[in-house]
Amino acid sequence: MADHAALLSQFEKLLNAQAERAQRLSEAVPFDFTQRPLTIGLIPGDGIGPIIMKSAQAVLNTLLEKEISSGEITLRPIEGLTIENRLARNESIPSDVLAEIKQCPVLLKGPTTTPTGGTMTSANVTLRKELDLFSNVRPVRVESEGIDWTFFRENTEGEYTLGSSGIEIDGLMTMDFKVTTVAGTRRIAKAAYDFARATGRTHVAIVTKANIMKKTDGLFSKICHEVASEYPEITTEEYFVDIMSANLVNPQIRSKFQVILAPNLYGDILTDEAAQIQGGVGTAGSANTGSRYAMFEAIHGSAPRMLEEGLGDYASPESILQAAAMMLDHIGCVGHAEKLRSAINRVKSDGIIVDGTRSGATCAAFSDALLEELKR
Repeated sequence: MADHAALLSQFEKLLNAQAERAQRLSEAVPFDFTQRPLTIGLIPGDGIGPIIMKSAQAVLNTLLEKEISSGEITLRPIEGLTIENRLARNESIPSDVLAEIKQCPVLLKGPTTTPTGGTMTSANVTLRKELDLFSNVRPVRVESEGIDWTFFRENTEGEYTLGSSGIEIDGLMTMDFKVTTVAGTRRIAKAAYDFARATGRTHVAIVTKANIMKKTDGLFSKICHEVASEYPEITTEEYFVDIMSANLVNPQIRSKFQVILAPNLYGDILTDEAAQIQGGVGTAGSANTGSRYAMFEAIHGSAPRMLEEGLGDYASPESILQAAAMMLDHIGCVGHAEKLRSAINRVKSDGIIVDGTRSGATCAAFSDALLEELKR
């Protein structure tokens, strides 16, 4: 039989650590992301990451030429967040790389590979915890379909909080844990409703599975509705995650959705589904924001298969460029952000499409055309 005392001791440590974390959530002092000077860290990642980050860096150098030359903004490349270095060091994020990352309040990050199996945590999950990036924001737009969605995914709790810390009784069973805190839920709900109010949105959809996960999702639902009561001009509806996943592909209903508020796992799944409706995960950017740090990234993976097949040069930079536009908005460079989005649309309208195959354009060709548009 398993050593139940040892397992209970392990669970007690996990429980105490999460209780301490919940108490610390309200202690962060907010950072003003529009202040200058400002350092932006550029993390290439691995796989196709360095290829698409080269495009993003060239675009930022062009758009921010005046700000960089005046010293208002510094772009700082951060190396070492590769799967090879992480495996060699046996660290999700090598300590020296993490220290460098923490010197940059704003980050633009390429994809990173997560090993299958083993105990190494995803670099993204680690960064979200270390930097307390509690709000994952993903916009999805398909104008011809009347789709204008903005997802607010809680980014530090749920099933991902203790994803590598489950309990195993060898040969019999395993258990993982899901964590929902009052403070963690309240701050993501407030972020979603503040965004809705500031941008004139009138509808927020809360997504849970509270009929089954009665404690965790039940708390998420309760707190979100409490926050919703402070925004009487906004209509709030709640949907179970299975129904919402169906609603997003239902042309008769999906145009009603504006802001979608979800816990971590459900938000992860729904935002990839939504990105596919938009044209694929390669077309969507992602913001991960907190009180002290903000990280913007491509939402797709590192695509090792593309490199194995010699298709790395055909990787699309659009997702990282859309993330760069979100970053520019966040640091107060709204005009630069709109200029970038417009230029991306014009390049695509001109027929320069990167689709990951040799019949499409290369990343470099798309980038060259985009830089020409930005210089006009």
